[in-house]
Amino acid sequence: MKAMVTMGHGDFDKLVWHEEWPVPSPAAGDVLVRVGACGLNNTDINTRTGWYSKTVSEATTGGAYDEVGSDDPSWGGAAVTFPRIQGADVCGEIVAVGDGVDPARIGARVITDNWLRDPAAPLDKNRTGYYGSERDGGFAEYTTMPTQNALAVSSELSDAELATFSCSYSTAEG
Repeated sequence: MKAMVTMGHGDFDKLVWHEEWPVPSPAAGDVLVRVGACGLNNTDINTRTGWYSKTVSEATTGGAYDEVGSDDPSWGGAAVTFPRIQGADVCGEIVAVGDGVDPARIGARVITDNWLRDPAAPLDKNRTGYYGSERDGGFAEYTTMPTQNALAVSSELSDAELATFSCSYSTAEG
């Protein structure tokens, strides 16, 4: 599949286009989504530049990614591992499901809930991650996500319009 892959913290030179990146397989409890559109927002930029790291003391435009600590530079607070496919705002179609997921979900049009919560403790922030940060996101032709994070949507809006809802909309609303 085609994918834009982040190879480390830093500037645009850390983004590498791949024509033949492996298509992920859905794990138990996951769905495989064919990405129709994926939004780009401040969370994607801030994660790539490492701006969420507690060690960064200046703006990302000043090269602050040179200060990034390797143990905490993500929106969810956990270290980002590389290579990483970013992209939190996805709209697409479920094309396969992992074990334990109802096969009737195949064909559903979905958008992401980009907060990855532990089903056993959904309110525990220490057990929460962010889609496209702690796990691969939607800057690719296919992506996987926990089935509970794939929200079915029935709308006349385009995939590109719906791909602004999860992260970008909540930023604008805030």
